Amino acid sequence: MALHLLKLCVGAESVDDLRIWIGQRLAAQKAAGKPPEQYHTTRMVPKRAAELLDGGSLYWVIKGNIQVRQCLLDIRPFVDGEGISRCNLILDPVLHETAWAPRRPFQGWRYLVPDDAPRDFGTLDADGDELPPELQRELAGLGLL
Repeated sequence: MALHLLKLCVGAESVDDLRIWIGQRLAAQKAAGKPPEQYHTTRMVPKRAAELLDGGSLYWVIKGNIQVRQCLLDIRPFVDGEGISRCNLILDPVLHETAWAPRRPFQGWRYLVPDDAPRDFGTLDADGDELPPELQRELAGLGLL
């Protein structure tokens, strides 16, 4: 069964901000003659990498709510120029917007079990219902979801 990661998306005001940032970074890599690859560098290497790479995603918390996810493609540990162990989380650049789910601030990343992960927009809940994304965003912003 897939396991997911949860991470704060520091600096992003919205999913569109994240989308623009990813596009700019991929374009800069391409312009520099490097193969474009979406990654996020972390300090800690996940110990449950096999579970994460079995269909897991990185869920981004933006402005206090999980709002979007990216599929995890690879986990690459490395040592930086200062001798500090780090890890690149290689991500699919495609963003999958999710139902909003509130989360308090935290440092680093957290594991997220599938049962606690919000569903993607466009999928129905157990009752076969789905609120329109705009309404979900407004209700979440009011603290009602």
